[in-house]
Amino acid sequence: MSIFHSMNNTASALTAQRLRMDVISSNMANVDSTRARVVNGEWQPYRRKSVVLEPKEGQFSSFLNTAMNRTGSHSVGNGVKVSRIIEDQTPFKLVYDPEHPDANNEGYVELPNVDPLREMVDLMSATRSYEANVTVFNASKGMMMKALEIGK
Repeated sequence: MSIFHSMNNTASALTAQRLRMDVISSNMANVDSTRARVVNGEWQPYRRKSVVLEPKEGQFSSFLNTAMNRTGSHSVGNGVKVSRIIEDQTPFKLVYDPEHPDANNEGYVELPNVDPLREMVDLMSATRSYEANVTVFNASKGMMMKALEIGK
């Protein structure tokens, strides 16, 4: 295990949480976008996106077993990665607004399936995770600096 292993793991988590915050920002920016893409010649509203994270290698249970049965310098984890960005398939919100240019024949407008409250909760979660990883990164850096000072 490298001296920088913990910093590399933390850096991967920082990168993943930053992308998560970017996707949430995109969702919030498009909360009222009724014309996001064309499907079968018809405009569709913006669809909420979310980030799926997974370990860079293996499953959590294998890392846990390795850590519990550790006899040498085995690597316990290799960080996190974004496996994909998925679109939320919940139905669009229907709002009655016959004056809207995108209203259908009954006067209803399909609005994006983005809930600003849910997005804010997700953003707070991503921000807290990011802050926690910054704290871990700084603690690792501090321990390395102290180790270097011992050698003086």
